[in-house]
Amino acid sequence: MNIPENIRINAIHLLIQNLDRSLAFYTDVIGLKLLTRDEQSASLGVDETPLLVLHENLNARQVRNTSGLYHFAILVPTRSDLAVVVERLLEKRVPLQGFAHHGVSEAVYLPDPDGNGIEIYRDLSRDKWPRDASGELAMVTDPLDVKGLLAAMDADAPANGTLPRDTTIGHMHLHVRNVDEAVTFYRDALGFNLIQRYGPSAAFLAAGDYHHHIGINTWAGIGAPPKPADAVGLEAFSINLPAGSDLSPFVDSLRTREIPFEEEDGALVVKDPSGNLLRVVI
Repeated sequence: MNIPENIRINAIHLLIQNLDRSLAFYTDVIGLKLLTRDEQSASLGVDETPLLVLHENLNARQVRNTSGLYHFAILVPTRSDLAVVVERLLEKRVPLQGFAHHGVSEAVYLPDPDGNGIEIYRDLSRDKWPRDASGELAMVTDPLDVKGLLAAMDADAPANGTLPRDTTIGHMHLHVRNVDEAVTFYRDALGFNLIQRYGPSAAFLAAGDYHHHIGINTWAGIGAPPKPADAVGLEAFSINLPAGSDLSPFVDSLRTREIPFEEEDGALVVKDPSGNLLRVVI
């Protein structure tokens, strides 16, 4: 089974400590738009599709060395769009974790107020993606030319503080307890392609030939336990299949492998072997 190439990742549910603080960060700093809000939760996006859903627990605690979120990655359409974001982050003196050129993309990394990891990036054209001698994709982690990036900003780039409407969630990068186990789940049970291994501790998988929609690593520790329910971090995310897709191959695949799942409001709800919860929806 192969998962359709044109999937979308959205509805990333995060547990956070303070909703007002997180909303100020995600709207004023990141540039997402508030879509809905109630007393303890809110959804944000760039159009009417929720990309991020925040859930407040004032008593939530920060716990390290568990499976869960490494970062979620916001994909902006152009290099100029990324330059606008980086300039805004620098002007607001937002603490950053780093910059990188991955051969396939240019990226900036930062935490949200609860320490949840965020990557904001733009893709290079596919004809520029690095390949090894056998033709396989060979992503790298090289320094980013930040000055060159900022110089690439269009003179008429909008300065309204919001992300472009074509912004999406490009990929999810997860802490897992075992790389081979996670690869087996995402590749064999869900139909992603294994694109690249990064030594023994990380791997990247994708629908079709994208560089990755799912990243996995054991950098929180081999055998890392699931995140406690009252700890800040990832609660769930959705993999959206294109209209007209069929969920039955996923049902058959999960049943064949005796992987527990539920069917809920037209979605398949399943946990990966490390306890990361995801929904497969059309």
